[in-house]
Amino acid sequence: MANPERNGLRAVAEPAASRTVLAVGALWLVVALLAARQAAAVLRLPPRRRLADLETWIGENGVLRAGQPLYGDGPGAFTGTPFAGLVLKPFTRAAEQALGVGWTFGTLLLVVATGLVTARLLPGPLSRRAALFAAPVALVLLVVSVPVRNTFTLGQTSVLPVLLVLTAFLPRRSARVSGALIGTAAALQPAVLLFAVLLWAAGRRRAAATAAGTFAACSALAWAASPDDSWTYWLRHAAGAGLGGPPDSAANQSLHGLLLRLGVQGPLEIALFLVLAAAVAVAGLRRAARYAADGQWLLAVALAGCVAVAVSPTAWQHQQLWILLAAVGRVGRRRADRLVWPAVVVLVMTLHRDALVPKIEWIGLIGENAPLLAALAAACAVPFLTRAEPEWLRPRPAPHASPAAAGAGRLPLLRSWPQPLTRPNLLLELLLIRVGYWAYSWVRGQAPDGRWLAEHHGWQILEIEAALRIDVELWFNLLVARTGWLESAMNFSYSAFHFLVPLSLLGFMYLRRPVLYRWGRTSLAFATLLALIGFWMYPLAPPRLMPGLGFVDTAHGPQDLDHPDFGALTGISNQYAAMPSLHVGWSLWCAVVVWRLTPALWPRVLGVLYPVLTTVVIVGTANHYLLDAAGGVVVVAAGFGVRHLLIGRTAEKAGAAGIPEPPDPAGGAGGADAVTGRGADGERAAAERGPGRPRAGARSRNSRGRRAGRGPERPGRAERREPGPERGPVARRPGIGRRAAVRARTDRARSRSVRARPAVGAEGTGRTAGAVRISR
Repeated sequence: MANPERNGLRAVAEPAASRTVLAVGALWLVVALLAARQAAAVLRLPPRRRLADLETWIGENGVLRAGQPLYGDGPGAFTGTPFAGLVLKPFTRAAEQALGVGWTFGTLLLVVATGLVTARLLPGPLSRRAALFAAPVALVLLVVSVPVRNTFTLGQTSVLPVLLVLTAFLPRRSARVSGALIGTAAALQPAVLLFAVLLWAAGRRRAAATAAGTFAACSALAWAASPDDSWTYWLRHAAGAGLGGPPDSAANQSLHGLLLRLGVQGPLEIALFLVLAAAVAVAGLRRAARYAADGQWLLAVALAGCVAVAVSPTAWQHQQLWILLAAVGRVGRRRADRLVWPAVVVLVMTLHRDALVPKIEWIGLIGENAPLLAALAAACAVPFLTRAEPEWLRPRPAPHASPAAAGAGRLPLLRSWPQPLTRPNLLLELLLIRVGYWAYSWVRGQAPDGRWLAEHHGWQILEIEAALRIDVELWFNLLVARTGWLESAMNFSYSAFHFLVPLSLLGFMYLRRPVLYRWGRTSLAFATLLALIGFWMYPLAPPRLMPGLGFVDTAHGPQDLDHPDFGALTGISNQYAAMPSLHVGWSLWCAVVVWRLTPALWPRVLGVLYPVLTTVVIVGTANHYLLDAAGGVVVVAAGFGVRHLLIGRTAEKAGAAGIPEPPDPAGGAGGADAVTGRGADGERAAAERGPGRPRAGARSRNSRGRRAGRGPERPGRAERREPGPERGPVARRPGIGRRAAVRARTDRARSRSVRARPAVGAEGTGRTAGAVRISR
């Protein structure tokens, strides 16, 4: 007869395994789609525009075909090493005949091999689930990264050195094979020779010597084949410095390029670069050797690659793939902090610098040098965990509310999704907010902006409002335009409060009410996403852009509608993204948040008035219709609804079911207060007493006794509160402030002291106050 328990476990495990298989299959499908898109982005171009660098080298007058010097002064100068030129020359005819098709698919195969080898190098032990997801996740990140995309566009060979180095560090590779692979990669990209130093520092000295010998042999072979080109590359250009473009351009993410961008020139720049490069090399390679000794060879390779990026004379975009590999390092002892470093690295290596930081001069310098800063941080500063630390495998979990307390029935849909009770990581939140707003601005700018369709929708809105007798926009806009102080006040309100108030509330909730912060942030994100769908589906010309109706644009001045771009304002954002009005939507979100934050009357009144005044402002400045305001209300209500549908009630309502309450030192066997009868034993005693019967030694709520020599006893604040699920002496419930928690502990201590104080009776006996029968 089958074991019922074993059958039950199998029935639970089979759906989970099938879900894992489906998720892995979906990831591989994403990999295939991204690879096909990348190949199509190259091959759909005309043959002369494909693989820009490769076409320059192998074209009719290319340096690899015409027998010209590799490193001339023209724009088509070769940027690789002489050995790379020697290797590429036999492929020139095949590359030209295939029109880049074979080269593109060959590069794609190199990227796939790099992803598979990267997954093999992940430090163990790995669960079966992690091993299944490792390869497709690595390939997705590689294909969408800037270095790989740049390699496809230019026709470069920078993926090959990375693959050779990673293969050299695979398990069970002999010293001779590892050294030969690294030496060959260094002959293609000289900065890779630093990995020979890593091998030496990690104790693999035979492999390091083989790598140096292979590099010398390949370079000598290229010198014998083309001595003039080798002389020019190694001595005149100092191992490639100055090749490929201006060294002070933002594409050169090395210390040399950073110093040039900062304005340091001449011998001072060279001396400063050499000192900084030596310091970074020593610190970075020592850290890489430390993690190699710990068994984290992939992290060690990534750190040495980051050092190579920083100390090279030039490190172009297609040579920065090493930085992406540093995302494998584990940082943070708390589970909430574990995703910060990988998210930063992936965003830096996949997005444009405008997506990372706003366009402000002093902040823009950070975005311009973000890859270099990430490389320096990984090589010298980020405290990666070692495998000997207990948090490497099991990070400290954050307290969270029980999923069962979040809802009942079929809702929420994500009932197993935990609701953390602590604030999220600040750096990750700021980065995600910035990237999210950049994505919102980009999608809004890409929404349909045809003038005829937008004006047609504008006439539809005006006709609907006329039928409803709410078409008040024109006369109110003219009234505002005639009143100077009112026009100035509305223009200031329209431009100042739209971001200031929501960001201030988010900051306050993050510091004081972290559970509500997660609730408000998620609801606002859903509302904004729904608004983007509205911008795409219903482009709408606002009143100020409707021709011939007499509306006055009080905030931006008159626009030239006869010109296709009707003014410089269209270069900032899509002016036809008017339905729904996010000014009204975000102000309504602020009102709901204020209502949840405080029970005080005046803040709630101001919160309710804020969306009303915002509606008046958007109509008075001719930026929106009244129906746009109604659309803003709809998307914000839908944002709160979607959040509730997916996650359920906030943890403040559900209660901190996931946090164990500390036992009461005065409690009995059941861990409850022996006097008040709370806890398991107290509940059992209450059930035995039956309803309506007071427990022994308890005061009546409707009567107050007099102790000897004292007036009427006033009940403590803790006694006046309704009984609830939490009455521990030191428990702090989520949703109450720090001062309220301290006040609650003080009141409970005072009430216990009153109950435990001996009462002076007629006989002078010392009995506890809880045992005194209080007369009515």
